[in-house]
Amino acid sequence: MSDTLFPRERNEIAPGAVHLPDWLGDDRQRALLDACRAWAGPPAGLRTVRLRGGIMSVRQMSLGLHWYPYGYARTACDGDGAPVKPFPAWLGTWALRAVADAGLPAPADPYDVALVNFYAAGARMGMHRDSDERSPAPVVSFSLGDSCVFRFGNTESRARPWTDVPLRGGDAFVFGGPARLAFHGVPRTRPGTAPPRLGLTGRLNVTVRASGLT
Repeated sequence: MSDTLFPRERNEIAPGAVHLPDWLGDDRQRALLDACRAWAGPPAGLRTVRLRGGIMSVRQMSLGLHWYPYGYARTACDGDGAPVKPFPAWLGTWALRAVADAGLPAPADPYDVALVNFYAAGARMGMHRDSDERSPAPVVSFSLGDSCVFRFGNTESRARPWTDVPLRGGDAFVFGGPARLAFHGVPRTRPGTAPPRLGLTGRLNVTVRASGLT
């Protein structure tokens, strides 16, 4: 059955956590993908991230400030050492609109950082929480390409209870308020599910945050 006939509805997964299906239309998906491709190249482009327990299967880069385990810097200190690429104002505007569409209060702090994550086939993201920012502003996530299972948990631990949310290319997900520090992750993607019209193999996720550091 077609999603055009049966569109997916806005869904509150937990208080403060809202899934906005198909929030990015084709034009904005293409614009975001073109931007990601430009950002991904050196200097301070996509890199492999080393954690205390091993290497992330997801490749990552930052805008505005560089995230590294477990803090922020102005240069790609665990990559090529180059200054981080600037955070674009239009991406902050998109994030504010998504927050409004999710029905959450507008944040007091400006959106100023973003993490771009690339999932090739077989890549995953373990349960974690976004706790390196000083601002309580909602986190806004935009998805492109392959579908994935987005596991949204609780604020106490990585264990259950959690909810598995299917995210597709074009979806947005917003979490703030009581859900701001919830554990979340991507246990699997669905390779080959990206819309052919986009020309993307794999999954891109752009997570926009207010650092409270600038």
